Amino acid sequence: MTSAPVDHDTLSVTTDDDGVCTLTLDRPESLNAFTVTMARELEHFFRSAATDDAIRAIVVTGSGRAFCAGMDLSAEGNVFGLDEDAAPTPDGMRDHLTEAPYQDGVRDTGGKVALAIHACPKPVIAAINGPAVGIGATMTLAMDIRMASTKARIGFVFGRLGIVPEACSSYFLPRIVGLQQALEWVYSAEVLTAEAARDGRLVRSVHEPDDLLPAALDLARSFVVGRSPVALALAKQLLYAGTSAASPLEMHRADSLAMWHTSVGDGKEGVAAFREKRDPDFTGRASDLPPIF
Repeated sequence: MTSAPVDHDTLSVTTDDDGVCTLTLDRPESLNAFTVTMARELEHFFRSAATDDAIRAIVVTGSGRAFCAGMDLSAEGNVFGLDEDAAPTPDGMRDHLTEAPYQDGVRDTGGKVALAIHACPKPVIAAINGPAVGIGATMTLAMDIRMASTKARIGFVFGRLGIVPEACSSYFLPRIVGLQQALEWVYSAEVLTAEAARDGRLVRSVHEPDDLLPAALDLARSFVVGRSPVALALAKQLLYAGTSAASPLEMHRADSLAMWHTSVGDGKEGVAAFREKRDPDFTGRASDLPPIF
């Protein structure tokens, strides 16, 4: 594997020749506990990866025996990095979200990471190799697919700390597992085995520890090799938007635009390759998507 440019304190990044990037949470001495620094680095990575055409898919895993043990509770002051002197209001969150004190003192750090993951127009797979609790669990919800090791333990344990689910998980979790299951897991704050998470449809598959990352990388590779990055990115946008669209007509407008743009772009090469019984040579870039909404 070849290393991508790296300037991180809490992450390590490598990208292979197929454009499959392995992003590793890299604080093994602390079970990869989440810090404000990690939040900033993750947000920056996913914002950058969105326009980096060398990265075609991303697999996220943890260094050592954990995926992410949740927020690092050893920090001084407000461990969540929030400004306790702020007096936030719903109107302020609506009208001044990216201004002080909201941007850095009120906005949930995990939520900013989740939004960056969700906005990334590449497939993102979580390879949950060990304990993933709190933000360690909720950050994976913004990823497209979750795979787990038999040693994974996943917990939405916020009730034990007297706080609420964050990282936009109130949006993602009910859509993934259904409202009843989401409520039960949040109410109970139970730590789930990998098998229980799979039975609840939170994770796609469970693997032996040594098989997890290779399986996730193989799956990511199967998504992007011989595929149009533009078509893949637009399909991701369409499917997520469709989960909360008001009507089929709303999605008809968007998929008609997406179909038109792809039919005059990479679609021409795809049809030609099919007719000529050869591999396609797509030239579209995920960094240059047409607007469809």
